[in-house]
Amino acid sequence: MINDALFYDSYEIIGDEKFMSPAANLYHNRTLFRLGIIIGQYTIEHKCDYVFTNSVDVYLTDGNIFRSDLIVVKNENIAIINWQKAIYGVPDMVAEVLSKSTMRRDTTIKKDIYEANGVKEYRIVDPWKESISVYHLHDGKYIFDDEYVYYDKDEWGDLTDEQRVEAKFDIKVSIFDDCILNINDVFDWLIF
Repeated sequence: MINDALFYDSYEIIGDEKFMSPAANLYHNRTLFRLGIIIGQYTIEHKCDYVFTNSVDVYLTDGNIFRSDLIVVKNENIAIINWQKAIYGVPDMVAEVLSKSTMRRDTTIKKDIYEANGVKEYRIVDPWKESISVYHLHDGKYIFDDEYVYYDKDEWGDLTDEQRVEAKFDIKVSIFDDCILNINDVFDWLIF
């Protein structure tokens, strides 16, 4: 007997149009896993808030349905979580790890929709550039915080002294009081 769950379509609905979401590659998954571990560990240690990854449907208030890569819902918004089904409402933070098939939507349409719905913090994680771009909601509009870039040993050696001084590694998670993640923890790959 064939299990119907094996044929479940993974898709998002953006403005009444259905977009299929193909399975992500392993680099995408590894990046998402590391980011989820870092933020998830913070919520476990502080016994607060909820972190979900891309197998959760997010029904935004404007009718769009997303499968965001990383979703954070703060305790005060727990009412939007239906533990048997999905998230019905606006998460506090969302991160999208870019894939070649979804990159354009993640950096334009979805970013605009998250902004219009009031997602407080949006992160675009680029596994090819090994960077994280951070946006904070201020007066209903996203303000670009910065792009944080990982440098391996060789790349770091090629930077000028001025570039090294300007490099930023610690990224504050603005929805929390004291959560800071380091770009190296997301992209410094351990090969066994």
